Amino acid sequence: MSDSKKLGILTVGMGAVSTTLYAGVEAARRGLTPGIGSLTQMGQLPLLAPPGTPTQAIRELLDLAPLEDLVFGGWDLIEKDAYGAAKRAGVLSPADLKKHAKFLRDIRAMSGVADPRFTTRLEATQLKREMGKRAQVDALRADIRAFREANDCDRLVVISCMSVEIYQPPQPVHASLAAFEQGLDADDPAISPSQLYAYAVLSEGVPFINGTPNTIVETTAMHQLAVRSGVPLAGSDFKSGQTYMKTVIAGALRMRLLGLTGWFSTNILGNRDGLVLEDPAAFEAKRVSKTTVLDDICSAEEQPALYSDIEHLVKINFFGPRGDAKESWDSIDLFGWMGYEMQLKVNFQCRDSILAAPLALDLVLLTDLAARRGDKGVLAWLAFYFKTPAKGGQKDPGNNPAVQLGILERAMRRLARR
Repeated sequence: MSDSKKLGILTVGMGAVSTTLYAGVEAARRGLTPGIGSLTQMGQLPLLAPPGTPTQAIRELLDLAPLEDLVFGGWDLIEKDAYGAAKRAGVLSPADLKKHAKFLRDIRAMSGVADPRFTTRLEATQLKREMGKRAQVDALRADIRAFREANDCDRLVVISCMSVEIYQPPQPVHASLAAFEQGLDADDPAISPSQLYAYAVLSEGVPFINGTPNTIVETTAMHQLAVRSGVPLAGSDFKSGQTYMKTVIAGALRMRLLGLTGWFSTNILGNRDGLVLEDPAAFEAKRVSKTTVLDDICSAEEQPALYSDIEHLVKINFFGPRGDAKESWDSIDLFGWMGYEMQLKVNFQCRDSILAAPLALDLVLLTDLAARRGDKGVLAWLAFYFKTPAKGGQKDPGNNPAVQLGILERAMRRLARR
C-alpha cells in the first residue's frame, strides 16, 4: 500500500476560479505570496473576539493538508491544460502566467460531459465520447481512479467550478437515490451534467463541493448517496463578492433594526460566467441564490414592520471588455426612526476569481479534514462560504455571516479535538 500523503484536488471546469486557485497555491508554495483571503492560511481562532484576546493560528490548530501535498487536475470542455485556460480567462497578469507557466501546463484537462439543453451559451469542444448518462458516469469514475493512481494520491476532493446551468428545481428523479439511479439507466432528461459529476464523485467515495448555483446539493438523492458512500457533501454557490457584501450590510441593518423598502443590485462582467448568464434560464439559477440571502436575514416573518414590503431586484449583464474584473452597484432604500427615509449606495470594483479562489482552498482543506475525521453527508457548518448553504435535514444555518462564522468556529474547534 502506498504511504503517500498527497491530496488530489479535482476541479469540474478549468476556468477563471480553478486556474486562479492553482496558481495561487503554487505561488504560496514558492513563498511568493501569503494566502490572502483564506481563513485556513491566515485566520486566527477565535474568529470574532475583543481586542487583546489570545488567538491561535487555524493552520496550527487544525490538522490541515499542507499546501505542498496538494496535486491538481480536473475536467474542461474547451481547454487542453490549465495554462491555456488561465490565459483565456485573463485573470492572471502576464508576469504571473510566465512565473507559473510550466506548473500550469502540466495540469492537463480531462474531457468532460455536457448537455446543450443545460448550458445554451457554451460551445463545448472537448467531450466524452460515451453516449448515455450511465456510460458518462462510468467514464468520469474511470477518470477519478486514473488520476488517483497516476498522481499517487492518498485522498481526493472534487470541487465544482463549472458554468452555470439553466435553473431547474429538484424533480421526481431527484427525490431518492433509487429514483436517480433508475433515471441514469433511463437517460432521464432532468438529470443534468453537474449531477452526473456529483454522482460519479460520491460513488467513488470522494467528497464533493458545489461552488456553483447548479441544483446538486439540494437533492435528496445526493444526500443519500453521500451518506451511503460515507463522505462529505457541501454547497452551494461561492459567496465571494457582491452577495457577500450584501449579507454583511443586511446583517448590519438588521442588527440596528433599520427598515428596508428596496434593494436593487446589478453588475457587469465579461468572463465565461457572464457569457453563460446571458441565457435568462441560466441567470434564474443565479438570481435565486442571490435573492434568498436577503429574504433570510431581513425576515418579514420576524419583523413585519421593517421588512414586509421589500422590492428586491437583481440584474447581471455580460460586458466583454470588463473580463473577470466585475463591477457591481447596489442601491438600497431604507428607513429609520419615525419612518424617515435614507439611501445607501455601494460600488464594488472587484475581481471575481481573486475573491473566490481562497474560498475554494478553504473548502477543499476543511472538507478533506472532515472526511478524515469521519464526517459524512451535508456539511452545514460550511455555510459561511455559500450563497445557498445546504441544510441536509439539519438546523438551518441561515445567511447572516456573523452567525455563520460562529457555527464555523465551533466546527473547527470540534475538528481540532478529534
